[in-house]
Amino acid sequence: MNQPPSVAIIGAGMSGLSAASLLRETGLNVTLFDKSRGSGGRMSSKRTSAGTFDMGTQYFTARDSAFSATVDAWLAAGWVAVWQPRLFRYDEHGLHPSSDDQRRLVGNPRMTALSRALLADTPLHSSTRIEQLQRDRQQWRLVDTEGESHGPFDQIIVAVPPAQAAPLLRAIGSLSGPAERTSMDPGWAVALGFAQPLNVPFDAVFVRSGPLDWIAREASKPGREATQNWVLQSTPAWAAGHLDDSPEQVIQELTQALAEVLGQRLPDLSFQQAHRWLYARPNETSDWGALAAPDQGLFVCGDWCVGGRLEGAWLSGQQAAKALLERL
Repeated sequence: MNQPPSVAIIGAGMSGLSAASLLRETGLNVTLFDKSRGSGGRMSSKRTSAGTFDMGTQYFTARDSAFSATVDAWLAAGWVAVWQPRLFRYDEHGLHPSSDDQRRLVGNPRMTALSRALLADTPLHSSTRIEQLQRDRQQWRLVDTEGESHGPFDQIIVAVPPAQAAPLLRAIGSLSGPAERTSMDPGWAVALGFAQPLNVPFDAVFVRSGPLDWIAREASKPGREATQNWVLQSTPAWAAGHLDDSPEQVIQELTQALAEVLGQRLPDLSFQQAHRWLYARPNETSDWGALAAPDQGLFVCGDWCVGGRLEGAWLSGQQAAKALLERL
């Protein structure tokens, strides 16, 4: 009896998980590899002594009909929930309510809940950074930074940021070229736990002045603990100028920026932590959807292939998986 084709997916963020879920449904043998300790990529939640903080993606929206239908299924399963924050905006006119009323969704009870649900029982090699792809006759082997070889696999999907994808794709110009020409902006995220509640009328703020880009109260999201935890995210421009700052410096500057936005003295902190995202978001819009070298059994996906956003990552993963299936 013939075995179903084997597929290795490098990257267990949303695009990789999206591709994996579709391929798994068709009966293919799928194995995921990720340099982090778990799945989710920028759908990252950090569990700390002070509670949980969503350090990456804060929420997502659904505009595409196929993605909207999938989100409805996730809602029914309880993997995600609708978040209706008291949303404000801060700009040259100060703090004022935002008129943005689009539906926002979050993982329930944390962002990583969605990635873990999508992962299901798919084998995942975590804390494994793949640094080389080797063509072995009509199959592929993956070599990690420890020199260990994985495979062989019949097909490969690369679902990592372009700076990490380009070295893997170097032998195939049609794939490496777009990756080499695409860059992503960095970002800093800061988790703050306060000893006392902040006296503010909002749950989240779009910041359009200064180093901050976003402010959110964690407890306002469905399923979260009743804490005084907040997450701050910097602008890409500020992060680019402070990439080598220490976490302590970043926390100090962004906390001061928060105080300036609020126009008040902040309560004492009971917890503080910073995380640097080297590849936080694509800095330009692309419409590739996914990239493919079908004759080589090599496919590429990611939010950077289709204009950013979590929805784009899901759509890109679906397109890569469908392109792969068409060649079988």
